[in-house]
Amino acid sequence: MTVDQRNRLISIVLGIIIIGLGYWLYRSIVDPYQAVIDREQMTERVRYNMGTIRDALIQYESQTDSFPPSEGGLDTLVSFIKTDSLMKIQADSLFQPMDSTKQFNVDSLIYSPRPPHSRFEYSLNDTLRPPIYLLKDPDTEDKIGSLENTTELNAASWE
Repeated sequence: MTVDQRNRLISIVLGIIIIGLGYWLYRSIVDPYQAVIDREQMTERVRYNMGTIRDALIQYESQTDSFPPSEGGLDTLVSFIKTDSLMKIQADSLFQPMDSTKQFNVDSLIYSPRPPHSRFEYSLNDTLRPPIYLLKDPDTEDKIGSLENTTELNAASWE
C-alpha cells in the first residue's frame, strides 16, 4: 500500500466518522428540544379541553341554574350536551376541537388527551353561595375554579 492510498483510505474513514459524529450531535440537540415542544403542545391541548368543559359548565349553569352534582357530574354534563336541543345545535360552534380537521366528540370531552387519558376530576361545593366547582387534571397541577374561594369561579390556574 502506497502512502497516497493509505492517506486516501484514512481520509475516507475519517470522513465517515465526521459525518457520523455530526449526525449524533444534531440528534442530541434536536431530540430533547422536540420533546419539550411535544410536551408544551400536549399541555395546550389539555388546557384547551379543560376550557371547553368550563364553557359547557357555564352553559349548563345558565340553563339549569345550578352546576352538575359532584357525583357523576361530568357524565351529567355529557348527557346534557347530547340531549339538550340548544346544545345539540350549538355544540359544533361552541366546542370546536383544537385540531380543526377533527370532529367534536362529546364522549371524549371529559378525558385528558395526555396518555394514559385520565378522566378529569370534578367536584362541586354547593354549601357556599354562589355554588362553586373545581375541575382538575389528575396528571398535572392545572385546575379551573376552587372549592374554597368564590372569586376563583371559572378561573383557570394558568391564566
